[in-house]
Amino acid sequence: MKLHSAFFAFLLIPAAVPAAPAVVDDAGRTVSLDQPAARIVSLAPHATELLFSAGAGAKLVGAVEWSDFPEAAAHLPRVGDTHSLDLERIVALQPDLVVAWLSGNGHATIERLEQLGLTVFVSEPATLERIGTSIRDLGALAGTEARALAAAAAFHGRLAGLRERHAGRPVVTVFYQLWHQPMFTVNGRHLISAIMEICGGRNIFADQAALSPQVGVEAVLWADPDVIIASAAGPERPDWLDDWRRWPAMQAVRAERLYWIAPDLLQRHTARILDGAERMCEMLERNR
Repeated sequence: MKLHSAFFAFLLIPAAVPAAPAVVDDAGRTVSLDQPAARIVSLAPHATELLFSAGAGAKLVGAVEWSDFPEAAAHLPRVGDTHSLDLERIVALQPDLVVAWLSGNGHATIERLEQLGLTVFVSEPATLERIGTSIRDLGALAGTEARALAAAAAFHGRLAGLRERHAGRPVVTVFYQLWHQPMFTVNGRHLISAIMEICGGRNIFADQAALSPQVGVEAVLWADPDVIIASAAGPERPDWLDDWRRWPAMQAVRAERLYWIAPDLLQRHTARILDGAERMCEMLERNR
């Protein structure tokens, strides 16, 4: 039996690759691709981590310094650091998608990348819910929807569980110390404040105008928080946390409530932020 030659010609036509769904990034812009991204460059450590959570780690061809989680991220080719990017290197990697960070990379850099013909997704999740949504959206752009949807659902489920377990707990006042000289903290719009609220905490500097305001020792002493939680630049407990022991009358000092949480668990807006949230909730619960 002979088959028409047109049938064989049909078999040789490559199957059409469906376009990646359009998504809205954290700058409110619609981002779309003709097909799922096969080559992705990340311009922030948190974005790198979100892409791995979305199942798109294997599609990453470049990342910035300090992209160190998961372990595979540490071996990616580098394209500079968050604030100083090698644009020629980024273009040479021929990415289908660049995931940028507005606060770190800046408007001018993002505009330049788009002028160079690159598609940019801005990642800056400002709420805990948006972290899960970002995982879902990055998976949609990378064609890894199934894994991304599962990861996003797990994140949102875990977040809901945290809220339920700690709802209605007695309020604990908290000073979150980002750094010591000069001394910086977070205000009420910061994601770390949202975590405090989940845990039944109240940020003593919630009413400050700046997202990460500089404050003085006197202001902390006057507020006299129940708990002090410190961060630092690295993975070790900062020695300067013990500087507060110079004021033994402080509630936090008197009750030995000088705590520390690794910065990557709270200051990177990734799925691991719930690990940091659980630690904070445990710390505040000890105060009760």
